[in-house]
Amino acid sequence: YSLPFFVGALSTVVGTLCAFTLVPLKSLGDQGWKVACALTSRHIGGAINFVAVADTLNIDGSIVSAAIAADNVVVALYFAFLFYLAVSGEAKHDDTKITNDKDTTVSTDSKSSLGEEIVFPDEEEQIPISTSSIAYSVATASCLVTLGSAITAAVCPGLSPLVITSLLTVVSATLFPSLFKQLRTSGTAIGILFLQMFFAASGAAGSLLLVLREAPSLIAFSALQLSIHFIVLMIVGRGVLRLDLNELYLASNANVGGPTTAAAMAQAKEWKKLVLPALLVGVLAGLCNGNCSFTFSRSNF
Repeated sequence: YSLPFFVGALSTVVGTLCAFTLVPLKSLGDQGWKVACALTSRHIGGAINFVAVADTLNIDGSIVSAAIAADNVVVALYFAFLFYLAVSGEAKHDDTKITNDKDTTVSTDSKSSLGEEIVFPDEEEQIPISTSSIAYSVATASCLVTLGSAITAAVCPGLSPLVITSLLTVVSATLFPSLFKQLRTSGTAIGILFLQMFFAASGAAGSLLLVLREAPSLIAFSALQLSIHFIVLMIVGRGVLRLDLNELYLASNANVGGPTTAAAMAQAKEWKKLVLPALLVGVLAGLCNGNCSFTFSRSNF
């Protein structure tokens, strides 16, 4: 399932190069190429990556708010487009019949044990949210953030601590699965709460009318970037590699929105076998997209 994602990431890179050539964001001055890098990160791994790159490149707060406001409108329309194209339900395969030497007909069902629905092992035993679980979640997150900030300051002073902190979190969850399993429910709830607060604060600071009046190029750039992303994704993913369309749509969702929106799309479309891969690919996006964006920033387009 990672191949469609990498095709989508490549499509975003191509879209960025083409969009910046056609819409160079001159109205933003020397902040234009920085916003292009941040939007590249946003369209490879989700909105939180936009913040990490914007923080690292020291983009002005007003421009960050305007870019988020403009891009959110385009992304919302793009998600609606993906949902319209995607077909609900699992792909169905016809059963095949094999006849042996003794004229015995053997029915082979395409749904083997490897193709069965992926079931989360603890889906039926959700750990309830309690005061202690919230305290442990906040304490664990605080330790990871502090450690990530310290390592970043010592190794890469100019880098946003979000990059190292994300890597530490993934490594810690891999090494200590039982501990993080206990924090999953409360940690997810707290994370969603703070993420919604972030979007609310960003939206309150930005005005779509102001964006349309002062920097309409932001909407044009984002729309062109995603349009080229989708075209290249279909040409390479479907035309060349012959990948499944629903998997390509889901990979594009993971690129643009991250693991949460990708998993939500898989659940909404009843692609039960793709829910877990969508989450894992979305996490992979958060780990690798920063390198693409920082490479662009070093080249300064």
